[in-house]
Amino acid sequence: MPAGTYLHLDGGLEERFQCAPGPVGWRYASTRSDGVRVDLVVDARWRQIRVEVVTPGWWVRGGVTGRGLAWVRAADETGAEHSERASGFLHESPGFLVAVARSLELDEGAQTDVRLVRLSGASLSALTAPWRWRLVGTSSYETETEPLPVSEYEVTDLSTGEVEAVHLAGDVVLAAPGIELTALESPPNLP
Repeated sequence: MPAGTYLHLDGGLEERFQCAPGPVGWRYASTRSDGVRVDLVVDARWRQIRVEVVTPGWWVRGGVTGRGLAWVRAADETGAEHSERASGFLHESPGFLVAVARSLELDEGAQTDVRLVRLSGASLSALTAPWRWRLVGTSSYETETEPLPVSEYEVTDLSTGEVEAVHLAGDVVLAAPGIELTALESPPNLP
């Protein structure tokens, strides 16, 4: 079960995480040094079936329902229900990059467009936007035990045209914009 620490470069925040495959999917749980907590559960097809993001003042709970996404966002016990035709959530937490990339099942060189709901800031404001994901390629790196495949994705926010690179090794983000993996206590789970 991989566990480790990501550093959010913009704010200098540490995110301690654990992730593991389960009998019918995968789970990612983390806590940041500013109190933000994430619990992300995906099914065998990497669809985000249960998502909870909690900040000191707000929370969001939701997941995929059929062809859409449904969630509740609140600052106290009662919240507003929302739904959108989207494939999943994006958030500052790297676990969401893993879930989206794996759900697309892209072949090398292939790309696809996907609608995602991005949760931003301390208030977890939700914005739906189209994104283009392209699997640039997969390279193999020698380690002490076995070769480690690292996949590079080119991710384009189609609403702004901004292009970023994301590097994944199994279920761990090795590098992404504003994210640095600073500690990994056990190897990633490889597909």
